[in-house]
Amino acid sequence: AFERVCRYIAKNCDSVVVSVGYRLAPENPYPGQYSDCLNATLYFMRNLDEYHVDPALIILGGDSCGANFATVICQILVNKRDLPKVRAQILLYPGLQGLDFQLPSYQQNASIPILSRKLVIYFCFRYLNRKPSYLEDIIQNCHVPESMKRKYKKWISADNIPDEFKIRGYKPQKHTSYKPEVHEAIKEVLAMTFSPLLAEDSIICQLPESYIVTCEFDVLRDDGLLYKKRLEDNGIQVTWYHSEGGFHGILAFFGYGIFSFLSGKKIMDNTVKYINSL
Repeated sequence: AFERVCRYIAKNCDSVVVSVGYRLAPENPYPGQYSDCLNATLYFMRNLDEYHVDPALIILGGDSCGANFATVICQILVNKRDLPKVRAQILLYPGLQGLDFQLPSYQQNASIPILSRKLVIYFCFRYLNRKPSYLEDIIQNCHVPESMKRKYKKWISADNIPDEFKIRGYKPQKHTSYKPEVHEAIKEVLAMTFSPLLAEDSIICQLPESYIVTCEFDVLRDDGLLYKKRLEDNGIQVTWYHSEGGFHGILAFFGYGIFSFLSGKKIMDNTVKYINSL
């Protein structure tokens, strides 16, 4: 699936596309994947002549967890003064936080294939190479200390989601109590290398121009919407494409003929258009 996406971009954007074959979880737990992507990025950026790449036109991107890795790496690179400045980041239906599993999209799309809310949490545990536990407590955000909820409410809250995305089956969450044992089971998801939505404004304001795709029927939709707002609030130019009929992982079907989706083709064509505009 990803080879077809990468080939399509390379062909239609006249670009060099590097797809990182990072080690997979659970055999290689966190932060192995992120470390592989970071090391590959650093090597590439230090050897651009070898790939005949213009240092002024470097784009980092990915979809789903790959978009998470791209986001984290872009944040790290703002302090790497010895490397070329990234021109743009492309984030396709990104997962960017493990703080709030009661955001509107997490409620509305809790049981929507391919990625349900429980599956998100299950994958978090497998990513950490741990046996899944306390799923219902985590869904209720019992893993988050009260002090952390207060600190990050300004950034991660349904209040920051536009009203048009709250119409379909959303109910504000009632207060739930913090449970230390639940926090201990999955505390890594609250780190900035796992939840880049928690990065400070001093980092966000230095990020490159950004392109974000969200899908209506995606449990992670609101992660993208919240990051879009954070970037814009910090003066970063954002090009946003929302797929009204899209769902999480739709690009896995791209290029499969009758098994592909028109919404996926539109996402790819819009992404190509954006890249060619840079």
